[in-house]
Amino acid sequence: MDQLDITESEGANYNLMVLKGTLDAYTLSEFQRKLYDYIQRTNVVLDLSELAALDSTGMGVIMAGVNDGQDSGYRVYLMNPSPEARSTIESTGFYDYFDIINAVTEIK
Repeated sequence: MDQLDITESEGANYNLMVLKGTLDAYTLSEFQRKLYDYIQRTNVVLDLSELAALDSTGMGVIMAGVNDGQDSGYRVYLMNPSPEARSTIESTGFYDYFDIINAVTEIK
């Protein structure tokens, strides 16, 4: 069975979530809960560099988080997407919709 490990840390104006493994319909419940909680009170950086797979359900949760963040005045940043994650993001046709960064120093 696929697994998603989430490592969290706090920065000055963001919460960092490092995602490792698979983000899909079977693994997203904890991620979804945390993302929606954080985005109500701070910016969120999703480090996708160790994500082995990302399906459309996981992508939908990220997009909803981006929308919720905009409503709350915060942003969701995608940092260093793995080739698999980048492929899924590009396949949505919304690649330019996301704030994609290489390091947390790029947070606005």
